[in-house]
This record gives sequence, structure tokens and C-alpha cells, in this order.
Amino acid sequence: MNQPLDTPPPWRAAASHGRCPAAAAKDPTPCEGPRDAATIVDRHGRESAGCVHHCARLLAGLEGARVHPFVPAPQALDVYSRARELPPFAWEIGR
Repeated sequence: MNQPLDTPPPWRAAASHGRCPAAAAKDPTPCEGPRDAATIVDRHGRESAGCVHHCARLLAGLEGARVHPFVPAPQALDVYSRARELPPFAWEIGR
């Protein structure tokens, strides 16, 4: 949540490891479903598409983030529902 502005977003490096772009590099959990099921928009307007699982984890850790308005309602609701049950950076505490 309080990442320094001069460092790249933590989810950018994960895409090179065969996971969706929304997966944080330190998050060990696998993707669930299509890797472009949803898109998260941070408060600066940067977008990151990913699976529902990693989009929810990303949404839980980004202050002011939201699901892109063109994401189909079932996926958007799934992302919001999962995110509200997660602490920020859930992988750091083993969730």
C-alpha cells in the first residue's frame, strides 16, 4: 500500500514467470482461470489485467484502486468480494 513512488509496481515482474501481470512477484499463489479475466486500475490510472484471484489480491493492497468499468459484472463482483476478505499483501502473512 505505501510503496515508494520511484520503484516499479510489485506486480509487474510476475508476468515473466508464466503468471498473469496482476500477480505480485513475491506472491506464490497460482493463477485461477483466464489470465485476462479482469483489469485493475490504480489511482494514477495505470491498468493491470489478470486472473480474478490475483486482481483481488492486487485490489486489496492498492489504496484508491478499482476494477475497470468494462470488466463483466460477474468477474468484477468476484474480484470485489474476494478483495474485501483479504488484508493488503496477503502473501506476506501466508494467506
